[in-house]
Amino acid sequence: MTPQNLEAGTQPRWKVIGPGLLVAATGVGAADLVATLVAGSKYGYALLWTVLLGCILKIVLVEGAGRYSLATGKTIFEGWQSLGRWATIYFGIYIVIWGFVYGAAAMSGTGIPLHALMPGLSVEAWGILSALVGLALVWFGRYEVFEKFMAVLVGLMFVAMVGAAILTVPNLGEILRGLIPTIPDGGVVNVLSLAGGVGGTITLAAYGYWLREKGWSTPRYMNVMRLDNNVAYIVTGIFVLSTLIVGAELLYSAKIAVESGEKGLLDLSDILGQRYGGWAKYVFLVGFAAAAYSSLLGVWNGVSLMFADFVGRTRGLASGHPDTRVGGKYYKWYILWLTFPPMLLMFLGKPVGLILAYGVLGSLFMPFLAITLLLILNSNRVPAEWRNKPGTNVMLGLCVVIFSYLAVTELAKQIGKVLGG
Repeated sequence: MTPQNLEAGTQPRWKVIGPGLLVAATGVGAADLVATLVAGSKYGYALLWTVLLGCILKIVLVEGAGRYSLATGKTIFEGWQSLGRWATIYFGIYIVIWGFVYGAAAMSGTGIPLHALMPGLSVEAWGILSALVGLALVWFGRYEVFEKFMAVLVGLMFVAMVGAAILTVPNLGEILRGLIPTIPDGGVVNVLSLAGGVGGTITLAAYGYWLREKGWSTPRYMNVMRLDNNVAYIVTGIFVLSTLIVGAELLYSAKIAVESGEKGLLDLSDILGQRYGGWAKYVFLVGFAAAAYSSLLGVWNGVSLMFADFVGRTRGLASGHPDTRVGGKYYKWYILWLTFPPMLLMFLGKPVGLILAYGVLGSLFMPFLAITLLLILNSNRVPAEWRNKPGTNVMLGLCVVIFSYLAVTELAKQIGKVLGG
């Protein structure tokens, strides 16, 4: 579709949906599903309202990143760079450590459901194979192919989880009561974690890069960007809501506990198989694998673009230089970093110091994103008509409070590990 056709409105808007779904699908991985599942198993529908809150928070954050890119023609890293060396240094340290540990986590998270489906290969072998296939898919670029492949994965994960929710015959009255904000005893961290975990990672900041790859690069795409973002997080909200329903109906009502981590989803697949037949188990496992693999692929592509921009800008290259785009050498450097060094962690275990650094830096990224968006989008770095409105500032301020609280909680947990170990 040409920009002229888009502007003339000769095609329905829904036909241009794309980058927002990539952000949302990449952000919702196996760990987020387990957190939602456990919340449903502990509290039933009491935390349902936090799913909606989480979607709204992510819509605001992603819209801010996209608005900056379209309004200025610059990448989000250029915005961070304009704030001073502190932002550049923090992001550089973060993306290197995060990528190393995330690579192993993504391989393991994808290997677990694939091993359950096809036990002929070990979890480690499936994880490594998945990473190598991911490398091949994103190495040479072709955003259109990547977007379509991700759309298939989103379809699989959506059908599997929504189908599982429908199978449980949810209690509509309880669902409606769950929309009333309440905080169960001892549930404050669960409330904030669930709100923060609805599709939220470093890939939120990758949105502007995917907009550029899609060809949406000027303010005239602002409305379609917002539509794209809203639809993506509505889909994500339905998906996460379905996970909560499954946890509430299958686990909470029967007082069944599942393991933490990705193995909790294997527990759930067994429960589905026992209650509804083997077919339900395998459909769910396919959806689980699709959710895990969509996160892997999204990071291999989107975060590699962010790294390429970071290296290019710190080396003084112009914005959009071929070395910083899909297929460029800096883009490929990070794909290799995500793929091969983390394979060592798959077999040797994860060094405690590295995991602690990963946990600390990871907990600080979302407050970093919210704070920097407040600074950038309320300044003359953005044309006046595209600066924040009061309501947006309130929501971004709420993001800062919630994610800062979660960061402090995570820091306390990591310090406890150090002192206790």
